[in-house]
Amino acid sequence: MPRNSSDPADAPTSAPEGVGVQFLTVPDELAGQRIDNFLQARLKGVPRSRIYRILRKGEVRVNKGRVKAEYRLKGGDVVRVPPIRVSEAPEKPVAGEQLRRVLESAILFDEGGLLVVNKPAGLAVHGGSGVRLGLIEALRQMYPQSPFMELVHRLDRDTSGAILVARKRSVLLHVQAELRAGRMGKSYLALASGKWPRSQKLVEAPLRKNTLKSGERIVVVDGEGKPSRTRFQVLERFPAGTLVAAEPITGRTHQIRVHAQFVGCPLAGDPKYTPDEVNSAFRELGLKRLFLHSAEVRCTLPDGRAVSVAAPLPEELEVVLQGLRGA
Repeated sequence: MPRNSSDPADAPTSAPEGVGVQFLTVPDELAGQRIDNFLQARLKGVPRSRIYRILRKGEVRVNKGRVKAEYRLKGGDVVRVPPIRVSEAPEKPVAGEQLRRVLESAILFDEGGLLVVNKPAGLAVHGGSGVRLGLIEALRQMYPQSPFMELVHRLDRDTSGAILVARKRSVLLHVQAELRAGRMGKSYLALASGKWPRSQKLVEAPLRKNTLKSGERIVVVDGEGKPSRTRFQVLERFPAGTLVAAEPITGRTHQIRVHAQFVGCPLAGDPKYTPDEVNSAFRELGLKRLFLHSAEVRCTLPDGRAVSVAAPLPEELEVVLQGLRGA
């Protein structure tokens, strides 16, 4: 049975008053991106089904020719975008001057299409789930000249330190491939409660995400979880805890935190995996946050250049260590 001609799915795409055909030149940073994803990013509010339809009908042209949705763009391609009504997007939150100043001073490396940022604790890496503005949204506002800006990996909101951000798609794909292959290095500093066992240099415990009745999401050690491995090295011992270096071999959510808990030495200041009485004792020493810091990241750029960037320990964590040494 034919559809009614008034079906909105058959309606021609139309533009708000004053908006017509657009011709967009693809920057080199976006080379390799699929045309459907390129359009989705620029036609906010337009259903993906509509984007596939205008591609199928040939209303979108690349260098004057028809292309399929899986076509991968090249730098310099000229994309014809037909008039199409875009629903009004909600007003985006704006990064304030204080946050901009903090992030400007936190840039540790900016070369070859790769940013390394010393993320402050308390800042989410991206918006969502009640967070209006995250690190990546703030960076996109700070670098309006960069058409591409994506997280290479993530850090928990309460974790500080070095995080990689790609300013070129080719860099993102290259470094993420290194990450999957285990060639990218990440070193953390963590304060574990109690006495870390001398023999516990490698923790191999499968991890599974779990949702409690309250709706809180936690990670647990479970035989049916994903294989997870973390190397630990004791750096300094105190009566109340142990400063350790942690290198995650796999990249599971909350991996270092849960593996430390599994050993019996949960991280100081961890509100999710450490008992309240343990955290209370560390609060008396001045610790007001999770003691977990991304201290160093190592990778290579697509041209083969090796990159190694260290992020200094925040002053509020250094003060805690000084207090432990004087105890």
